[in-house]
Amino acid sequence: MLDSNPWYVRTRLKTRQLLLLVALDEEGNIHRAADALSMSQPAASKLLRELEEMLDAPLFERMPRGMRPTLYGEVMIRHARAVVGSLDQAREEVLALKSGQLGRVAVGTITSPAVSLLPAAIAQVKQHHPGLSVSVEIDSSNVLLESLAQDKLDLVIGRLSVEHDKLHLRYEPLAEEQALAVARSGHPLLTAQSLTLADVVDASWVVPPAQSVLRHRFELMFQRQSLAPPSNVVESAELLFVTSLLSQSDMLAVLAAEVAHYYAAHGLLSILPLDMPLRMDDFGIITRTGQLLSPASTQVVRALKQVAGELYGAIT
Repeated sequence: MLDSNPWYVRTRLKTRQLLLLVALDEEGNIHRAADALSMSQPAASKLLRELEEMLDAPLFERMPRGMRPTLYGEVMIRHARAVVGSLDQAREEVLALKSGQLGRVAVGTITSPAVSLLPAAIAQVKQHHPGLSVSVEIDSSNVLLESLAQDKLDLVIGRLSVEHDKLHLRYEPLAEEQALAVARSGHPLLTAQSLTLADVVDASWVVPPAQSVLRHRFELMFQRQSLAPPSNVVESAELLFVTSLLSQSDMLAVLAAEVAHYYAAHGLLSILPLDMPLRMDDFGIITRTGQLLSPASTQVVRALKQVAGELYGAIT
């Protein structure tokens, strides 16, 4: 429940005090910060002094040639930037709505959802809201979550692992993911009725980069059957390179099932008759807990959930 009389209301916290914190952090000098905000230096000093009295904590160290944030100051600056950024975003959304647009949303996604889920969701949203602008970034979950933390993305379709800060991230699972082995069309191994890991352990493979989750589980799959993982490998996560390399060789590759089926449906690759006990953790929609979704982001999230239900069903 919202506090009816929070501290910032009782103390009459001013927006200009938040702007001053950001300006001081950027300029490192009270005179330049005051100039940036078109106020006098005494007025800026008074605003800062009042804010420090409200918090009963020093926010900046006064240095001979400027000012440096204290630990208290760094906390306040971080939140001040978030507030100012949120206000800027609110104004942009209002202006977009007034001009007949819904705004814009930046989505980050791992590869598999980029094949079917996200395109279908975006197509659905654009059909109903043609003025909505969408940008898409495809990368690993770790890279995307770093961009999310820096406000470069509004939402991520990816995975959470143990090293991620789950306290500040909201996660809604969408689907689990299986991996498959693929090769070029006409590959000699495609004539087999069925294959085992022992049949392909000495093959030349294109595998995900070291330290990736899929690479770890790929190697563990062989080890669990008392086989040394394939050593004749090329490492790459770039699908354009992987598909091109496979088309020009007898190499094999391990791909997420959705990606493998997509390329197979378009005749670019074929799926090997190899039963691989290789599954990835589920992926889902990841947003920041301390940030409200914009109307544009809300529409995209709603579409993602609807399309995911149609494509994958309920996750168990």
